[in-house]
Amino acid sequence: MMFNHLSNKDIIDILGYDDLETVTTSECRKYKLPGIDKSYPSVTTVLSILSADHIEAWKKKVGEEEAAKISYRASSRGTAVHSIIEKYVENDPDYKSGFMPNVIESFQSVKSILDSRVGRIFGQELALYSDHLGLAGRVDCVAEFDGVLSIIDYKTSRKIKKKSWIENYFIQETAYAIMFEERTGIPINNLVTIIAVDNEDSQVFIEKRDNWTKKLIDTIEQYKQGKKI
Repeated sequence: MMFNHLSNKDIIDILGYDDLETVTTSECRKYKLPGIDKSYPSVTTVLSILSADHIEAWKKKVGEEEAAKISYRASSRGTAVHSIIEKYVENDPDYKSGFMPNVIESFQSVKSILDSRVGRIFGQELALYSDHLGLAGRVDCVAEFDGVLSIIDYKTSRKIKKKSWIENYFIQETAYAIMFEERTGIPINNLVTIIAVDNEDSQVFIEKRDNWTKKLIDTIEQYKQGKKI
């Protein structure tokens, strides 16, 4: 499978910049805007307030040390699966090189979805920002999915997810869609979440941006009230 990409020059011309510098502190991650002395918090930082109570309750249940181990393993695996997907979509012939068997197995569960449903790639790991939202972030992939230009997000999970459990994903993808339209003038209303699930078929959730915009705006306002922006 060979994926069709916009050139790097085309992407830079569309966005008006190459990349955004990130600054990470103990409180949050921020992105510096191009050409001016200003920065915006990352969308993941802002949305973390939605799961903060749940995470604290989970840590108390399993213990801080065990929670740290589980979180590290999940994060490491998620990063590795994301990396192999990115290399594959970049048409790297050695995309499997250096990855552990369990990571390759997770990738194989989503490969057929990528091959059959992903079309032209507008960009991977694009740094985006929105003056309207006051947010920034880095989107996994902007590409055609089933022929429709979409925000595509890659996730991993140890078990099958219910839609009600992953609303944060859709809210995050909505932010990316708004950022991309603001930066490029190209609207995106299709949100795609691809989840590689251990020992199960992968899951695909397709949502519409406009169904999650209000929750995004409400969360940003909730974050601002905490005086973290």
